[in-house]
Amino acid sequence: MSEGSHRIQTTRLILFTTLWLTLFILSVKVSAAWATRSLSLMAESMQTLLVSFSTLLSLYKLIANEHPIRRSVYGHGKWETLILFLLIGFFGFTGLNVWGISIQQLFNQASGDLLTLPVRVSLPLIQLLGVVVITSLGLALVGLYQAKLLRSAAVQFNARQLLLDVCLTLIVLLGLVGVGAGLVWLDVVLAIVLVLVAVRNGWQVVNWQFPLLVEPTAIAPEILAQIAHQVGGITHCYHIRSRGIVGRYVYIQMHLIIHPEFAGVTSLLVERIKGMIEEEYGPVQVTFYIEDDFTIAANRHRSGFISDPNRDDSNNPEFGDW
Repeated sequence: MSEGSHRIQTTRLILFTTLWLTLFILSVKVSAAWATRSLSLMAESMQTLLVSFSTLLSLYKLIANEHPIRRSVYGHGKWETLILFLLIGFFGFTGLNVWGISIQQLFNQASGDLLTLPVRVSLPLIQLLGVVVITSLGLALVGLYQAKLLRSAAVQFNARQLLLDVCLTLIVLLGLVGVGAGLVWLDVVLAIVLVLVAVRNGWQVVNWQFPLLVEPTAIAPEILAQIAHQVGGITHCYHIRSRGIVGRYVYIQMHLIIHPEFAGVTSLLVERIKGMIEEEYGPVQVTFYIEDDFTIAANRHRSGFISDPNRDDSNNPEFGDW
């Protein structure tokens, strides 16, 4: 297994593990918030929801780009963007509801009325949140460590979001301790602040993930072709596509024609091209479609004409995925 393949598989495993653990943590937080009527814990759960969604998008993009023959590098866009806007709608609806109830609770307390949703703080709740904090912190630290080893911007971004979630959960935990000590207003105030923090963090997640879901060209095709031609044995390079953000992560597809004399070292050639692109533009995932001069000549002889160099041969079984 090549270093690039090992890195992709490890990144996928980390993102998959993070996704399921954050979904479990989210379910625990929402259940605890519902049982204890804690608005601050419900508001903080929105940050956990953001972490889960961001991890899901990163994992989905990684898996989708491992099958470039069935899905073009330009295949992202409609469904992913629709899901993103659905999240924004759900996130906004939940945030406005929590914020509105919190304001109402604050006014009721200021006027001396009974609270409609009194918080039920107990020792098991504090212990449960303590376990959640420790688990999330360990997962975030592992993610940061693996992101450094794998040079994965997606893992690093999600780990930082999870670390922020740990800090906010710790603040809620301290707030609930204060509520148990008699500071009833603390839960409502924290809920109002945490909704605003969640909205700000939601914008950061959208701003980071959304550019990777749309289809602008990341690197000019002629520049990538020039890099490929610097490697000996490459006679032609065409149908070059790229998407993503330079310096963060770029997905590239490239069709190559290799001289027959270099057919035995094809893997070395493509690894060298990928390395040169990474050295210039940062983390990339490159899919190569390979054909040699002998195959091209045979095809032309059988067909009796010169094929169009701009045709799309992405489904041609003679091409290999590297």
